[in-house]
Amino acid sequence: MSRFVAVTTVRDFESRVRQAIAGALHGELQTLSPEVLAGGPDDVFKQLNGAPPEVLIFGPGVTADEALKLATVFDLQYPEISLLLVAEPSPELVLRAMHSGIRDVVTSEIGATDLRVLLERACLAAASRRRGMAPAAEGVQDRGRIISVMSPKGGVGKTTVATNLAIGLAKVAPMSVVIVDLDLQFGDVASGLLLEPEHSITDAVQGVASQDSMVLKAFLTVHPAGIYALCGPKTPAESDFITAEHVSRLINQLASEFRYVVVDTAPGLGEHVLATLEQATDGVWVCGMDVPSIRGLHKCFAVLRELQLLPQGRHTVLNFADRKSGISVQDVEATIGVPVDTVIPRSKTLPFSTNRGIPILQSNARDSASKGLKKLVDRFDPQWQASPQSKLHRRVVVS
Repeated sequence: MSRFVAVTTVRDFESRVRQAIAGALHGELQTLSPEVLAGGPDDVFKQLNGAPPEVLIFGPGVTADEALKLATVFDLQYPEISLLLVAEPSPELVLRAMHSGIRDVVTSEIGATDLRVLLERACLAAASRRRGMAPAAEGVQDRGRIISVMSPKGGVGKTTVATNLAIGLAKVAPMSVVIVDLDLQFGDVASGLLLEPEHSITDAVQGVASQDSMVLKAFLTVHPAGIYALCGPKTPAESDFITAEHVSRLINQLASEFRYVVVDTAPGLGEHVLATLEQATDGVWVCGMDVPSIRGLHKCFAVLRELQLLPQGRHTVLNFADRKSGISVQDVEATIGVPVDTVIPRSKTLPFSTNRGIPILQSNARDSASKGLKKLVDRFDPQWQASPQSKLHRRVVVS
């Protein structure tokens, strides 16, 4: 059971915290008066009924300066405790808070549902820090998997696959997945996830965010399914200001903070796509069941082999599979020169869910396409990878 401490005098906020942790978090909350902050961490601990908390919340009734001052001490002496500040966010305050060790700055009007998401993320961060404080094997570096979702041509359902993959991975690793929209001119991740982001990738690759991973997190958009999204630029013209170097640095930053980084790339092999492949641990290639798409993927593989940019993990997805198309899975494999790993049948439910902005794996709809997408997600589940059958290549076909 996770422990939370809220320093506040506002009963309504305390009630929302209790509501937030009463569900999936199964948490225990203790509330303290802001007067306790006059001392240091030891004085705070003396007021606790039990063990130190995983999350300490500086709530309404605590001044920002008072919270930031104590947060700096907590971050140095007890880095395994996640700190949250309740205040009206501003760029200046967020920057000061991140440098003081505070993980999130949230408005006092935040609802219980959004608060639950932030508290769950804070608990996971605290657990991660505790693991990081334990002695690690020499040479081991904890970095997330970078999954580049690609296709040589548009219109094959690449963004639908990417968003569902991210949603599915959140069930394996809640609050440890981020999806990046790298289709910088016409990206659809925001609409595919029904998000209205306040910030975009343009903000994230510039200024302090490009140098500080904690500041970078302030530019991510939280999705109710337990993932983070870094959405595309607001206008196609902004893409001119994002370089391949920006992309490489951004992906490296995210991989140091998240277990899974899903990158939805633009069609083709532009400089941003190639920069992603240089960092990627896995490539998911999405192909439609039509001749132009299949031939395009064959050429794509040939180019990437020549450039030596094929990631170690390769996952080929045949989307819109239809036995009436006149093309078989074997025909596709013979043309592209590699096995098809996952087959997603043509479905009426899948485009409907995309148009609604609710991925099919989020809605838990029973559909042949959802079964295929779940099988794709399984390929990235460490438990599946450790099983004996995963040692052998096997095609996943859902009829």
